[in-house]
Amino acid sequence: MSLGSIFDIAGSGMTAQSLRLNTTASNIANAETASSSTDTTYRARKPVFAAIQQALLNPEASGTDGFGDTGPGAGVRVAGIVESDAELQMRYEPDHPAANEDGYVFYPNVNVVEEMADMMSSSRSFQMNVDVMNTAKSMMQRVLTLGQQ
Repeated sequence: MSLGSIFDIAGSGMTAQSLRLNTTASNIANAETASSSTDTTYRARKPVFAAIQQALLNPEASGTDGFGDTGPGAGVRVAGIVESDAELQMRYEPDHPAANEDGYVFYPNVNVVEEMADMMSSSRSFQMNVDVMNTAKSMMQRVLTLGQQ
């Protein structure tokens, strides 16, 4: 793995964590939206990540690492965004404008505490990828100054 590929790997991690932050923010923003039916109620969304294999980026350099694997990963990609299948919250609020004929209002299956933990985790992961990029940049700058002494 070259030092230059570190930027690609960390960049893909930053992109993935940025999407995770946006998805989490959307879940929190819609946590208290009310609906009169289960079909129109917002459902929590989560991104699904998958590793990008090095062989896909550089087919000429593909080979095994001695253990039968095709070498290290080359980053992460977003495979998709899935909706949670957890049960929706149903509250009896007959005076609510969105209440159905039985007086129930449906609320999203968003757990705000869980979403805040996800937000902190993705924010820290993003920052760690920034730190990796800064460290790699610093290493490259030091390599360039080796010949000057």
